[in-house]
Amino acid sequence: MSVRARRIVSGSGRSDTVAANYAFDPLNDDKIIRNRLLTRTTTTRGEPPLKKLQKKFTSFVIELDKEEDNYSDCGRLAKAFLQELSAFEIPLLKSQAVVAANLREKENFNELKDETNRQIMQAQSDIEDLKKQLEESKIERQHKEECEAIRKLISAQPPRSETQKVIHELKKEIAELEAENTASWRLLELRKKQFALLLHVVDELQETMEDEQKNMVEEMQRNITADGAEAMSID
Repeated sequence: MSVRARRIVSGSGRSDTVAANYAFDPLNDDKIIRNRLLTRTTTTRGEPPLKKLQKKFTSFVIELDKEEDNYSDCGRLAKAFLQELSAFEIPLLKSQAVVAANLREKENFNELKDETNRQIMQAQSDIEDLKKQLEESKIERQHKEECEAIRKLISAQPPRSETQKVIHELKKEIAELEAENTASWRLLELRKKQFALLLHVVDELQETMEDEQKNMVEEMQRNITADGAEAMSID
């Protein structure tokens, strides 16, 4: 037996634990609830309305079957039966109205459920969009911070005119250094040639001096030899 059925029978909002502690087992519970619904009663006390209606109808039929002049009794029983029938019909009409209201409530609940699901889906979609926007905002903020850092670096540098002036001075200085380097290289080449020529002259001079010394030695040796020969001839 469902919790809802237990609450209908008990007429209260007790929890599932209270319903589980019911005096009858589940099979008897279902039978009792079905019988109460069919007989239009919600308690186990008193005579069910359907049974009362059946008794009224039976009494009326039995009175009709009597072969007696009992019109007044038949009328009275018929009136009692109709009254009981009317009394039995009122709960049926109420139940019908409750069923219709429950059906409308169910439709409203289904519509509300669908709308809630739609809102949940929309909220999830909005959350995803917001996440994407947040990521884009983070990236955009990072780009702005980088641009701001670059702007600060640029603003810390001197103006373009000064930079151009410095570049011009540096180019001029470089050109002068290149000219000096070229002149130094040419002077170095000239000094190399002069030094090579000097070495050549020194070599020639040294050879000349060696030749002169050799000639002088030879001449002195010839003179000595000539003097010796002359002295010997004199002796």
